[in-house]
Amino acid sequence: MTPKNVGDLLADDVEPHDVQRLRTALAGTARAEGLLDVGYCTMPSPIGDLLVATTPAGIIRVAFAAEDFDAVLADLAAKVSPRVLYAPAQLDPVAKQVEEYFTGRRRHFEVTVDLSLIGGFRREVLDELQTVPFGAQVTYTELATRSGRAKAVRAAASACAQNPVPVVVPCHRVVRSDGSLGGYRGGLPAKETLLALEAGRGA
Repeated sequence: MTPKNVGDLLADDVEPHDVQRLRTALAGTARAEGLLDVGYCTMPSPIGDLLVATTPAGIIRVAFAAEDFDAVLADLAAKVSPRVLYAPAQLDPVAKQVEEYFTGRRRHFEVTVDLSLIGGFRREVLDELQTVPFGAQVTYTELATRSGRAKAVRAAASACAQNPVPVVVPCHRVVRSDGSLGGYRGGLPAKETLLALEAGRGA
């Protein structure tokens, strides 16, 4: 079986903190030598574990556990670069802001987003989506109109469904015209939780 990470390469009796130290050293060396194209970490949240990945251009991926983190990392390796490494130290500033958001101490993410995984009109939709403020909601029709193509409602919905950076790029703030939630990459319970958090009803 092909190992998936550094931990798989080590003996079962190696202490977890030693694995962590090795991972951190590898990430630091790779970053110093310009060999780290995609760094990632995982973190707990009220909507389940999240995988957060960054490139030198910014956050490129936020993934839910249901998406299968191994599959997400393989996709990043194929589409961005095979030089993908677990790098929690590099992700600390991003992880801190995500934690602050979920604990009600942050309403706006001050991070750069790398949307290179999506293009065309869908990219324009996600750019516009970033202007929807904390606690607000828009419909898919409104989002399409604000993005410059009022009739492209399905394309706007597709952009939300394929949003590679949910939570940070707030596709959870988009609902149907009848007020129903529509879909969500992380599942409807996650969308409900995020909307409740922003409405001040807790996570």
